[in-house]
Formats: sequence, structure tokens, C-alpha cells
Amino acid sequence: MEAADLRARVDKALAAFLGEQRARLIGIDPALSAVAEALEDFVLKGGKRLRPAFAYWGFRGAGGADSDRVVAAVAALELVQASALIHDDLMDRSDTRRGEPSVHRRFEARHSAAGWRGGAAAFGDSAAVLLGDLALVWSDELLHTSGLGPGELTRARPVFDEMRTEVTVGQYLDVLTQATADTSLDRAGKVARFKSAKYTVERPLLLGAAMAGADAQLCAAYSGFGLPLGEAFQLRDDVLGVFGDPAQTGKPAGDDLREGKRTYLVAAAFAALGEKERAELDAGLGDQGLDDARVERLRALIRDSGALTATERRIDELMTASLAALDAAPVEAEAREVLHRLADAATRRIV
Repeated sequence: MEAADLRARVDKALAAFLGEQRARLIGIDPALSAVAEALEDFVLKGGKRLRPAFAYWGFRGAGGADSDRVVAAVAALELVQASALIHDDLMDRSDTRRGEPSVHRRFEARHSAAGWRGGAAAFGDSAAVLLGDLALVWSDELLHTSGLGPGELTRARPVFDEMRTEVTVGQYLDVLTQATADTSLDRAGKVARFKSAKYTVERPLLLGAAMAGADAQLCAAYSGFGLPLGEAFQLRDDVLGVFGDPAQTGKPAGDDLREGKRTYLVAAAFAALGEKERAELDAGLGDQGLDDARVERLRALIRDSGALTATERRIDELMTASLAALDAAPVEAEAREVLHRLADAATRRIV
């Protein structure tokens, strides 16, 4: 991410945009300063900036020239990400994000501290829905006010729209999968593909390619690189959701188990376990009251089933396919090198 000083430039673009929005909101009503502050904190105080990085280097790899307007345009992806995460935390009833209270918990606490009327939890939930929606609205605004020319915006728009549709329906499929207790590898793979894989890597790359006016050959190569890499990214996230260190993930240990996530990792365990162990895993998934001992028991079931090893093997396979596609692609040399580093960062979580 240090190439082209991109992280700092994305943060600068986001800070400038959010500062303008803060003034706009306070002009409507001073009470909205809490909304502006919450979104500034959420967007500016964390995040890997992977999506803007893939979009920017997709643009550069297609021969596009560096400019602040391009950086501002790709920064819009962070507002899409903010929307998705705020809503995801609400749906999963997550208490924390990056080690801080999730947005719905933040506004629940605000209600409680002020002694306002009505239910504090309901107020927090409502605020999270609206702040997530606002972030999505602002992603459009930042893209369109970035300074891109009419032709660049016309080419970028269909990719941007498709990406936001895919991540939204992917999120619904994730909710549906938990509700129906679908443990098939096919469904787990589809959720991973649409909720995260396409939206994290492939679509940002294609957004950058579209802005640069890339041809069909390069766009196909970006898809060949981006889709398997995005799936590997999500599988790594699934592993961290069960086996990750809270200091690294910013969430309690085994949080995905308490939330009942039917991921590829979990689906692989269900496919390999015997009937008794499968029933035990099924009973524990989604139990918000899981203590550390039961979390460790479920981890042991998953590990002993061979699912963790199988998932790591699948990550390696996807990475091999992804990097082979990148190496064969007609990409500018500097961009190819940075995309290699981003691929490693995305799957090893070293950014």
C-alpha cells in the first residue's frame, strides 16, 4: 500500500470529503454532528484500504496516469465498504469492529447515557441502518465529484453499480444461509464469491480498468486474477473468524461461531464429520452464549475434521491460479509488482 503513497492519499481524500459532509449535516441540525463524527471515526480510524488499492493499480496497470482525481474516485470504495460493515455488524449483532464498539452499539450507548425515551437497542439499530445507507449514498457522491471526466465516469458507472448490487445480494444470501442452516460447499462458495470475493478484488480492478479505458483482454485477465484472489481473501477471513487472535481481528475469539456463519470452513467440516460430531457442531453454531471452553471444542471439531487443512489448501490453490493469471496479463510492470504484493497482503493479512 505504500506505493504511490496511496493509503495516505486515500485517507486525505476521504477526510476532505467527510469534512465537507460534516459541515453540511451540522448546517441542517447541530444534532447531526453525532452522525458525522461516527462516520468519520468509522471510515478514517481503521481499514486496510485494499479496495481502493486494487482499483487504483488496476487503473495504472491499464496504462492510466496517476492523479488526485483518480485517488478520490477509488476512495469512494471505502464508503461502500463502510456501509457494508455497518449493516453487517447490525445483522450479526456484533458488539465490536476493529476493537471499538460497532455503530449500533455506539448509538445504543448514546441513547442510554442521555436517558432518552424508548428502547436504547432499537435506537442504535435504527441509527446503524441510516448511517450505513448514508455511507452508500455518499459513495455515489464522492465518485461523481472526484473530478473524473464524463467519459471516465460513463465507463466506471456500470462496474460500480454491478459491484454494489452483488455485495448486497451476497449479504442477503449469507443471511438466508444462516436461517436455513445450509451447510453445502456450493452455497458457502457462492456466498463467499458474491458477498466478498468479487467486491473486494475483481470489481475494484475492473473499475480501475474501466476508468482507464482498458480493452476486453485486460478486463478478462483482471477477472482471472481477481476472482480467485477474492475467494482466497474470504477464506482467510473465515479462518480468522474461527481461529484468529482477537488482537489481530478486533473481534472476540470464535465470533463467527457465535454468529452461526456457514462458511466454506464450516461447510467442509460438516462434510467430513460423523453424525454425532456434526450434530454437536450444528448445535453450537449461532449460540450467542458460547463460552471459551465451548468455542475451543467447536474449533477442535473443525480442526480434527480436516476442514482447516482443506481450507488452507484451497487458499493455496486459489492463489496459484490468481497469480498465474496476473503473470500472463498485459499489465504495466510497476502495477504488476504492486498487485503481487497486494495479493499476498490480502491473504496473509499483513497490511
